[in-house]
Amino acid sequence: MALYEHVFLARQDLSQQQVDALVEQYKGVIEANGGSTGRIENWGLKSLTYRMNKNRKAYFTLMDISAPPAAVAEMERQMGLSEDVLRFMTIKVEKHEDGPSAMMQKRDDRGDRGGRFGDRDRGDRGGDRGDRGPRRPREGAEGGQE
Repeated sequence: MALYEHVFLARQDLSQQQVDALVEQYKGVIEANGGSTGRIENWGLKSLTYRMNKNRKAYFTLMDISAPPAAVAEMERQMGLSEDVLRFMTIKVEKHEDGPSAMMQKRDDRGDRGGRFGDRDRGDRGGDRGDRGPRRPREGAEGGQE
């Protein structure tokens, strides 16, 4: 059987229990058509980059699927008919990843990025302007003309 990673976005006004019910429904579709599901990750309610069907947020869910193509096609057909599913995407993979997905890993691996300002060393600069030299006085900045 082919291996797939499937991500779908559910409407923001659903409850977490309703999203879990959607997962179970689509898991049942896969199993009824001769497939199986592996890892299922709920990534939670996240902000969308742009509005989709008047929604600014959506529940993201990842499913690892091992199923024949017909089972995936049936699940996608039912998702397309559902008003609760905003978008979905299925990708065929060679093998499923071990451990948590990139979305579920901790975000502490920023290591040597140097903070907000990259490579700048802001600690010992004092008030000087580095290579740029001192500022010119602004015209008309000190009250009127004399």
